[in-house]
Amino acid sequence: MRPNREHKSRLRGIVSPRILAVAVVAAVTALGGLSLLAPSASAAQSIEVLGLQGRLTTDLGLNSAWVIVAGLFVMFMQAGLAMLEVGFVRGKNAGSVIAKIITNFAIAAVAFWAVGFALSFGSGGLVIGTHGFFVDGQSSFPLAYPINPNGVTPDALWFFEFVFCAVALAILWGTTLERIKFGVYILFAPIFAGVIYPIVAHWIFADGWLRADLHVQDFAGSIVVDVTAGAAALAVLLLLGPRRGKYGPDRKPRAIPGHNMPLFGLGIIILWLGWFGFNPGSTLNALDGRFPEIVLVTQLAGSAGVLAAMAVMWAMTKTFDIGMAGNGAIAGLVAITGPAGYVKPWAAIVIGAVAGVIVVFGVVKIDKRVDDPIGVLSAHLIAGIWGALSLGLFATPLLASHNLPGSHGGLLYTGSFTQLGSQAVGVIVVFAFVFVASYVVFWLIDRTIGLRVSAEEENAGLDISEHGMYGYPEQFIPTPELIGYGAVPANMRVGTGPLSDPDVTVPEQIRRRRSEREPPR
Repeated sequence: MRPNREHKSRLRGIVSPRILAVAVVAAVTALGGLSLLAPSASAAQSIEVLGLQGRLTTDLGLNSAWVIVAGLFVMFMQAGLAMLEVGFVRGKNAGSVIAKIITNFAIAAVAFWAVGFALSFGSGGLVIGTHGFFVDGQSSFPLAYPINPNGVTPDALWFFEFVFCAVALAILWGTTLERIKFGVYILFAPIFAGVIYPIVAHWIFADGWLRADLHVQDFAGSIVVDVTAGAAALAVLLLLGPRRGKYGPDRKPRAIPGHNMPLFGLGIIILWLGWFGFNPGSTLNALDGRFPEIVLVTQLAGSAGVLAAMAVMWAMTKTFDIGMAGNGAIAGLVAITGPAGYVKPWAAIVIGAVAGVIVVFGVVKIDKRVDDPIGVLSAHLIAGIWGALSLGLFATPLLASHNLPGSHGGLLYTGSFTQLGSQAVGVIVVFAFVFVASYVVFWLIDRTIGLRVSAEEENAGLDISEHGMYGYPEQFIPTPELIGYGAVPANMRVGTGPLSDPDVTVPEQIRRRRSEREPPR
């Protein structure tokens, strides 16, 4: 919850995938050229002049610096998602994850700068913003300077909200790993970052109807980020289908283990760190004293999620499952994202623990029906829904009135279901809108270039079939071709170092050199 205004026919044979992908990239890039038609020089210079003259107010400068730093933490979550996904996929698909993360991040930046930021945080009506395209015109953004003179600069607000959008985009692809065409990312990313996500953000984070009329609470994005990402993820998953070999002839799911659990664990820790920008940064204010308590609340919920998930897994399997421990952390953090600025620390533990239990049963049940490789539907969609609804139970009246005047405290404080009802409506509306919009877009993509790679390409791995190279070359390229990789088998090496020259990889030459070095018996 951002501060209030006071405080703030199949065409596969006709359309080439390469042509469509290039066309989309060219269109997004061309937006930069269109911006030449947009600037309003007099409006754009005022804050620049103040900055160059050192005349920004202390509050404005400190708040902007804090929001930029928090945004950098959120940006670092891209690395966390990359490591988590790399660890959970098979080695033949590891490199494709990095290409996906980088490409989507780049497309989202351009789309959100040109269109998305205006639709989400520009001034306008209850449905969408109508001013501030290309981040132009300081008076276009109610949460930023000069409309909010002690808030943040428009550029600082853009960066912070962009990295939120980029995280939501990165999350949704978790259901598609190991079998989706790379061109799908290029086609869907600008639509999601430029239209779908911004509309939801406007409804709840800015001056949209869910916030203004129904007073839906969402401090940092359990609905806006996680339910949105989860709804889009479900839409593409239903069209894409499972990975080859995931389900047997009897439709029972088979485990497809990830290839590197240490990388998965590293991803969890990086994401956890990023949440300390995600939630505390959503104060958009370094001076009101709230963000340290939000750090505490965030940490407690994540910890409770881990402990609860591990306890449930021990009860079910008598093992401490690494993957479920990580999913418990993510679920707890997702669930507290919406309530972070509304609840007390004790409530954070309850919210996180419930999320940790939910994610375990969610993964087990969902896996029987659809193939969700990293548990997006459980850890983000279901946990996000729980986090949104928990506000209707645990939000304190004082924090509710501070963050969103007109909203109410939770059931435990007021004895009223009013806020719980508002939260439920918010979840249903956002899920329905995002799911339908995303499903239509993915259906159109499926009818043009297709969503998934061929069976042969999937078996070979997306690294080589989509990107022409391997994430781990020494594991997949035949040994004779691995010049420079030190991949000669150990029993064929001379001395202690790896051999990389072709003239010493022939067994006869190796044996000859070895015999020359060994003393006669």
